[in-house]
Amino acid sequence: MSSITVNEAFALGAPLVLLLIVIEAIFSHWKQKGYYNVGDTLATIGLLVGNMVTHVLIKGGTLGLHFYLYQFRIIDLIGTLPTWSLWLMTIILIDLVFYFYHRLSHRSRFLWAVHMSHHSSEEMNFAVSFRQAWFGPISKIPFFIVLPLMGLDPTMIAVCGVLSTLWGVVGHTQMIRTLGPVEWIFNTPSHHRVHHGSNPEYIDKNYGNVFIIWDRIFGTFEPERAPVKYGLVKNVETYDPVKITFMEWQSLFRDMYNANSIKEALAYFFNPPGSQVIKKEDNNSIT
Repeated sequence: MSSITVNEAFALGAPLVLLLIVIEAIFSHWKQKGYYNVGDTLATIGLLVGNMVTHVLIKGGTLGLHFYLYQFRIIDLIGTLPTWSLWLMTIILIDLVFYFYHRLSHRSRFLWAVHMSHHSSEEMNFAVSFRQAWFGPISKIPFFIVLPLMGLDPTMIAVCGVLSTLWGVVGHTQMIRTLGPVEWIFNTPSHHRVHHGSNPEYIDKNYGNVFIIWDRIFGTFEPERAPVKYGLVKNVETYDPVKITFMEWQSLFRDMYNANSIKEALAYFFNPPGSQVIKKEDNNSIT
């Protein structure tokens, strides 16, 4: 069983994150970098509030589900492995599951409708890390339930999830350029700037949260070379968190409503964002 609680992890990390934001804002103002935009930051706060409300509403249910599934674990790891190795294993496996969840969130339109709000900022700063989707805590559930089934302690999963989230904050900055040998293993600010880029060569790259090794293994790694253009291919042009949250859902359901068949509607739902559905008109296939 873990020796640190989720609340303790938050209590440790929250002041550090706030300090990073203050330092970055002061640095940006001093050097006239323009890292922060008031409207964009307010939109981030609105998105964060919605995400926190969802998280609070389902937090108990999600943890309860993990404890329930833990009864059916494939391997009883506690008592078999040293505690330190359980912590390390939990961090690594959370990040591996996150990699696939994150990758699918860019490659399946209904998950992209959830995730898109995180990429809607045209800025890159520590505060953008809090630009979280309102329905993100719900969309993660089907992916992360595999962890207690594998034998990972649900409390450890919760604590390591917080620690992983805190590491994710560090990647959202332009102040830190590169970190030498660290770049080979960990997801650094340089790697994550690429992930937030709308440059053609940067789209759908660098999905890892803590580690970049998954991207290197599965062929989605791209180093930062050209200056990054932050935001979406087609930017949202609004700071309204409600509009940002629902605009892709509206577009998705409109396409599904106008589809000529159930198959076509499902293609809109599951296909990658931006892909075109093949329609048949007058016995001719067009895209």
